[in-house]
Amino acid sequence: MTFNVIIVITVVALGILFLLIEIFLLPGISIAGAAGGIFLIGGIVYAYLFLGSTSGNITLATSLLVLGIAFVGLVKSKSLRRIALNTDIKETVDNSDLKQIQKGDIGVTMSRLNPIGKVMIREVIVEGKSFDGEFIEEDTEIEVVKVDTYNVLVRRTKSQENL
Repeated sequence: MTFNVIIVITVVALGILFLLIEIFLLPGISIAGAAGGIFLIGGIVYAYLFLGSTSGNITLATSLLVLGIAFVGLVKSKSLRRIALNTDIKETVDNSDLKQIQKGDIGVTMSRLNPIGKVMIREVIVEGKSFDGEFIEEDTEIEVVKVDTYNVLVRRTKSQENL
């Protein structure tokens, strides 16, 4: 009987530990989360099977209570703030080249637009996106349909559409 209690306490404690590691240290669903769930459920089932219904109920309630208290304790603790990322990104992408480009400008594709690639308009190389999603081959004359924040929407010029 004492051996079974030790097994239940150990397995449930490992389950809670792995679940807390999964929640606070490892992003996504990983081996720690799966192991934590298996250990926790396994410990509770073991308690029901080998210690009886009353002990199983006590194990279930105690496990949930300990998991809740540990979760709240870790959320409120200062130790979590030490490992948290607190930096702010203040840099921005330089898209000043796009201010030189206007709707209707003519340019040429520098790479295949599949549907995104490099285009050169007014001697400025920027990222271009096919307006209607079609693939445009390299060295094809294109026209600017719209200037977006980070790229330009382009389509083939009227003379290139027949080719």
